[in-house]
Amino acid sequence: MQHINWNSELEIGINVIDGQHKRIIEYINNLIDMKDDYQKEKIAELINALIDYTYSHFAFEEALMEEAGYEYLYVHQRTHEAFTSKINKLHDMFIEGQDVGKDICELLQTWLLNHIAEDDQSYAPIVKDKLSVIQKKDSGNWIKSTIGRFFN
Repeated sequence: MQHINWNSELEIGINVIDGQHKRIIEYINNLIDMKDDYQKEKIAELINALIDYTYSHFAFEEALMEEAGYEYLYVHQRTHEAFTSKINKLHDMFIEGQDVGKDICELLQTWLLNHIAEDDQSYAPIVKDKLSVIQKKDSGNWIKSTIGRFFN
């Protein structure tokens, strides 16, 4: 399995979200690297961190969409829920002792790349417009406090 390389096609143009996507890609690439040197404890740590970060990212992304009044927020939330259901099943299988590292990597790679390219690109223009207004109005404090809420 090959690493995901960040490129301009993955950018949605919202720096804070692009940064979070880069971090998720780092986690995936680290998991790919670890898969070859199977160490269950380290893989478990990484999977847990990746899942936790992904949940925080989803919550943050949804908060931005809600603040921007994005009309398809509900649909986007259902997409996130479908993904978390799949990743939680694989996580449970991993805890039960099954080797699902490859499955997790494949799911993450496929889902993340498709999700960024399709779903995230659809909300980006609306959120970017709203963010520029919010940042002018409150000097970026809303973003800072929202980041703090989800990434402490």
